[in-house]
Amino acid sequence: MRKSMKLGLGAVLALTVGAGAALADNIKIAYIDPLSGPFASTGSNGLTQYQFAAERLVNEAGGVLDGQMFEIVPFDNKVSPKESLIQLQVAIDQGIRYIAQGNSSGVAHALTEAIDKHNRRNPDSRVLFLNYSAVDPALTNDDCNFWHFRFDANADIKMDALTDVIAKNDAIKKVYVIGQDYSFGKAVAAATVRFLGEKRPDIEIVGNELHPIGKVKDFTPYARKIVAAESDAVITGNWGADMLNLGKSLVENDFAGPVYTYYAAGSGITAAIGESGKGTIRLVAQGQINPPPSEEAAEYYRAFEAKYPDGNVDQSRITNVIGMLAEAIKTAGSATDVVAVGKALEGMEYDDLWGGKVYMRPQDHQLIQDVHIHVHTDEGLTFDYDKSGFGVLVEDTIEMAGMDSPTTCKMKRP
Repeated sequence: MRKSMKLGLGAVLALTVGAGAALADNIKIAYIDPLSGPFASTGSNGLTQYQFAAERLVNEAGGVLDGQMFEIVPFDNKVSPKESLIQLQVAIDQGIRYIAQGNSSGVAHALTEAIDKHNRRNPDSRVLFLNYSAVDPALTNDDCNFWHFRFDANADIKMDALTDVIAKNDAIKKVYVIGQDYSFGKAVAAATVRFLGEKRPDIEIVGNELHPIGKVKDFTPYARKIVAAESDAVITGNWGADMLNLGKSLVENDFAGPVYTYYAAGSGITAAIGESGKGTIRLVAQGQINPPPSEEAAEYYRAFEAKYPDGNVDQSRITNVIGMLAEAIKTAGSATDVVAVGKALEGMEYDDLWGGKVYMRPQDHQLIQDVHIHVHTDEGLTFDYDKSGFGVLVEDTIEMAGMDSPTTCKMKRP
């Protein structure tokens, strides 16, 4: 494993760029995610977290190499693969060599295919894809390529961890699976069936359905079906407005069992669920906010809150994207030679601000890290979400989850 050092932290500085030559020296990262439409709150919150991580971890430390600063350049993709490809080309035309995206896996598939094709045809303007949240397992399996790096645990790794916890709960006999109708939702459903079948074959899956992504405003019919099926638990990969609306409908229809989720925190979801979700909503995710793993992590969060009072550090993996990219550029000795930067990322070991180490597995570019099961609560919190008094608290931890998980990736390197 290649070992790296975490960049130092200090007081918060504003992200600024100079004129003329200083502007040209900035290392630009295109942030291609939803900044309008039903998922705008998710994308906008991610943007502030990227901007803050760049300021805090890189720019205030003097930048990288000869003082080059990180600059986050936002592009609104409206969660559309077609729009994302247009924005990708605009970013490339602007000379940007690093693309960050996370919402959704459908967009990520379009981007990784387009980037692979572009890089083969245009060796002088190659780009790297920094995937911080699109977790369809195929992206680091059959659809893998050298230019794609995933910084989140994939859906299978998360479901493996989640079903370890579910398997220990003897009260769960019936499970209802519901998700968004695209690659990620299908991956969550398939992983649920597989892992529960292996670990608790006695559990009956009483519902397994997909709904249109971003189209359903009222989830009451779905919630009523879940209750009518006498479900003991719900599993969902929904995110953004779809998670918010599903959660509210379950509450309004008196579903009392545990709801196991991937993205039921922050972006207004925590505030909307509030007291009704206490002790029932659970979240599988990396990063430990409560309790903070260190004073360094707590200070980072406090400084973020001071700068963005309405925001949350609910996508803590973004700090790994920024910190590891900075280390890789330093190791490569160049920000423009993305092949060298990519090779520096492969096998990198990095001290996660939120506890433990992370490891970029070289064979498929899947980041291996601790995965936690969090519970929605208002007790024992250092930091809440959405200024609601509620947040998530770590209940269980699977260390270096997925380290030995299989991959079908057959990567061709430049």
